[in-house]
Amino acid sequence: MISYEPLWQTMKDRGITTYTLIYKNGFSAYTITNLKRNKSITMNTLEKLCAVLNCTPNEIVTFTQD
Repeated sequence: MISYEPLWQTMKDRGITTYTLIYKNGFSAYTITNLKRNKSITMNTLEKLCAVLNCTPNEIVTFTQD
């Protein structure tokens, strides 16, 4: 199971909102919705999130067994 719980904490720690991701960094609202619903995203999106947040993938996503 994919969880983006680390993403929300990383964003909070860095003072970045979903508004910032959409309107200042070019993420689509659809992508944000997928993140909120723990749906899969592309590696390009993960790479872009890492660049914007200046972090590693471990600070964005975790994988757990069902």
